[in-house]
Formats: sequence, structure tokens, C-alpha cells
Amino acid sequence: MTARTAIEIGLTAAIVAVDGDEPMTLTSTTPTSTSTAGDGAALIGLPSGPFDPLEHQTFEIGLRSWVKAQTGLAVGYVEQLYTFGDRGRHAERGDHGPHAVSVGYLALTRRPDNDAALRATGAGFSPWYRFFPWEDWRVERPKILDGSVLPALDAWTQRETRDDPPRPLSRRERLHQYFALGGSPWDEEKVLDRYELLYEAGLVEEARRDGRKAALERGALPPLGEPMRLDHRRILATAIARLRAKLKYRPVIFELMAAEFTLTELQTTVEAISGRHLHKQNFRRLVETGALVEPTGETSTTTGGRPAALFRFRREVLQERPAPGLRVGGRG
Repeated sequence: MTARTAIEIGLTAAIVAVDGDEPMTLTSTTPTSTSTAGDGAALIGLPSGPFDPLEHQTFEIGLRSWVKAQTGLAVGYVEQLYTFGDRGRHAERGDHGPHAVSVGYLALTRRPDNDAALRATGAGFSPWYRFFPWEDWRVERPKILDGSVLPALDAWTQRETRDDPPRPLSRRERLHQYFALGGSPWDEEKVLDRYELLYEAGLVEEARRDGRKAALERGALPPLGEPMRLDHRRILATAIARLRAKLKYRPVIFELMAAEFTLTELQTTVEAISGRHLHKQNFRRLVETGALVEPTGETSTTTGGRPAALFRFRREVLQERPAPGLRVGGRG
């Protein structure tokens, strides 16, 4: 009789907050033996917890429960992303433990003023561009693209073989589409596509850790963002892509804002998430046209300059139209 492999269901959360102009994700560091740095080395990862069907009526209830218990954070908006059970979670012959499958979630919160409780649990907020440095276009085209990413991917696309798995697009076509080459515009939503291409090309540490042939055949890998444990960087890429898309048709950005804010603070937060620089007057016209905010009648002097008007989210917009979002764009 063939032995059956046990399946363990976990819940992994990309919990997002914004600190000033920095988009952050909650991370923790735990010892693991899967790191290429050696047994017991610590790899950063996303918060994870088990799903207990006896305690949790739904996955989301389970997620909110252990996030609150472990971190003290009460997350607001929560959305299920995908079920992850691929490389980095695979069972190998001889393994006796259960095969871990994780249901990934995107959750939004406001960063607490005092995160001592988080630090006590070994958790803390990390800037998400440390994991995806090629995704931040707010100031300029990221130098890592032309310095490391594109030369390595270009060389890889020239070695396409018949052994490649069948795909609708060739290596070069995907490179052009995902990384805005040959006149293609940069699409900030293709975060996961870009990471997956780097993984397939064996250019990220997770590919070597998972035994991908393309990575094992290379010498030293270029430092393309900080690796994460298991497939957590893939989950985070999925969450960033989903949130960037969601900004355009749902007012989720206000889950990351204080109850009252200036339009400059709102623009800075949108830019942080989208990785785009936005024209100030165009952005304000977009906000006014969308009727997403309303003035409070108060002003803020925290910027040190002229007092700035304070606004709040106008919740009535949720009943007024089906897709109230910020359809922002930017340079390609």
C-alpha cells in the first residue's frame, strides 16, 4: 500500500503598513536549516500560523486570531491571495513530516506608534523594497535594473532550449513585457511576474535553495534583494501586485492612513505603494474628481511650513459608485 503524505494547512500573511514614505511589511526571523548560509541560520519571513479547524470557523478568523495573539495588531482590510504549495514547501523522498500548504493573505494596518510589543515577539516592520529593489521608481529608474537584473536576464533568454516547459510567451517575450523593454511600458502590477522570471532564470537565492537547475549551474548569484524563507518572497510579491491593482478601483489606501491627513500625506502613501512618482496637481485633481475625501475644517502644522488642510475619507463614496479608487498612472 502506498504511503500517504500528510498535508498541513498554514496561513501566511503579508501585513502591510506605511511609515512616512516607506511601504513596510511585518516580518519575523526564525532559525531554519534550509538557508544556504548553514544550519541554524536565520531567514526573514512573513508571519505564519496554523489553521485549526476546531478553533477557527474560517481561514480569515484564524488569521485574525493568531495575528492578534502573536503581535497585538488588529488588522483592518484582509483579502485572501492564493494557495501556495510549490517549491520551498515541497516534500522530498524520505521526509516524514507533513507537506506544508499555505493560504496567503494580504492584510492592511497602521503601524503602531510604539512597536515594543512586536519586537518582544521577534517581529517588526521591514521596508518591502529591500526584497524588491527594482520595484521602486519614485525617484528614478532603479539602477539595479541596468546594473544587474537586465544583463543577467538578457544572457539567460539567449539560452532558451527545447527542454523549457511550454509557455504562451518565449523567454525574451516575457522579459520585454515584464521589464518594459522594446517600448513596452512599465507595469507596476507585474511584481509577481518579474520575481517569477528571476526565479526561473536562477537569479534569486530561493531558486538555488529549492534546487533549481538554472541556479545550481551559476557561480555567485547577484544580490537581487534579500531572500526570505520558504516561498514568502513569492507571497509578498503577490500581495504587492494585488494591492497596487486594488488602489485603482477600491479605496483600500485609506486603511493605511490616519483618520485625518493632508493631501500631501495621501499622495506620499499612494506613491510609496505604487512605486511611482505622481504629479502633484494631477493627483489632487484625481482625488477631487473622485470625491474620495472631504475637508475636516482643521489644519496641520507638522510639516513646519504653511498650515496644510486636513482631510478624511468620505465613506459615502462606497454607496455612490461600485469602483471608487485612484486610477493613478506614471512614467514608463
